[in-house]
Amino acid sequence: MRLLWQFLVGFVLSAAIAFVAYRRRSLSKSGVLGAMMVGTAIFGFGGWVWGLLLIAFFVLSSLLSHYKQREKERVAADKFDKGGTRDIGQALANGGAGALIAAAYALTGSDALLFAAFLGAMASVNADTWATELGVLSHTPPRLITTLKPVEPGTSGGVSLLGMLATAGGALTIALCALAFMALDGLFGGPGLGVTGPAGGRLLQVVGIAVLSGLAGSLFDSLLGATVQAIYRCPTCRKDTEKRLHTCGTPTRQVRGWAWLTNDLVNFVSSLVGAGIAVALGLLLGW
Repeated sequence: MRLLWQFLVGFVLSAAIAFVAYRRRSLSKSGVLGAMMVGTAIFGFGGWVWGLLLIAFFVLSSLLSHYKQREKERVAADKFDKGGTRDIGQALANGGAGALIAAAYALTGSDALLFAAFLGAMASVNADTWATELGVLSHTPPRLITTLKPVEPGTSGGVSLLGMLATAGGALTIALCALAFMALDGLFGGPGLGVTGPAGGRLLQVVGIAVLSGLAGSLFDSLLGATVQAIYRCPTCRKDTEKRLHTCGTPTRQVRGWAWLTNDLVNFVSSLVGAGIAVALGLLLGW
């Protein structure tokens, strides 16, 4: 019965938030479906602490996408395959790993390491989103993570000081949200901070796991973007892009990477890496 109520609450909240996001043009029609699928699954299997972490990620990243939107639109139009209105692919890329981990959590009976995995996955996608949304505003040209060669803003695999600070801030925000939601859970009779074992001494561990796994996942995303993600070049504009058809209307040609490895898939894989790093850290800390 508890799971049934969690799924019901997850469905209602996901539908309401997705509808508002659709009206604000943060989600496309397919994005609404993806957000509802992910939100319902995470609320249903994981519970409200897990669900609120997903909501925190979605709301904050959506708000951030509208920050200095006009300045970012030019970069997004040239470089990114998709704009600020997220579709089902982006919803599943950012929340799909979390939904799978939540399902495993429900089946195994509240395993603390699976909570760590979820924390790592959400910290990774939030860190990467913040790095993208704020990093493109850097006045200093980013550098390719593999060669440190200066590249244009928005280039896959490019990193900057502003982007790295945003990465750390995004991961830390997920950690602080997790602590706040766990504390509230304890006030309402749930395991609260004891979700990871005895509360004493665990607060810094939660923060450490989230920040380190979030940084690792985001950097792995940049590494994939610089090496094996599919990148194309417009022969007319002579610019690298994720688009098969450039903004100018010219068909692009692939210059590196694997054609099947899109940015959405890179985000999904990177969230799994963040989850794996979080589990490893949890094991080292005796979770």
